[in-house]
Amino acid sequence: MENKISKADTDRIIEMAWEDRTTFTDINNQFGLKEKEVIKIMKDNLKRNSFLKWRQRVRGRKTKISAISDRFKSSNQKT
Repeated sequence: MENKISKADTDRIIEMAWEDRTTFTDINNQFGLKEKEVIKIMKDNLKRNSFLKWRQRVRGRKTKISAISDRFKSSNQKT
């Protein structure tokens, strides 16, 4: 990540990453971050156990990796 991410954006990225129906593609579209970058943000900002629980929930979850986001869109999303 070349650009410094604001605290508010970091908080929003974490919130979106926890949401079951928000895909990594949605996060990429809004913030320009790849899945690996989101994982790093989560690892750097969550307690170890919270990060591990999140990774366990997200790993292989179709709703996180497929483009079903047309069904759900948070009112907090920019686009």
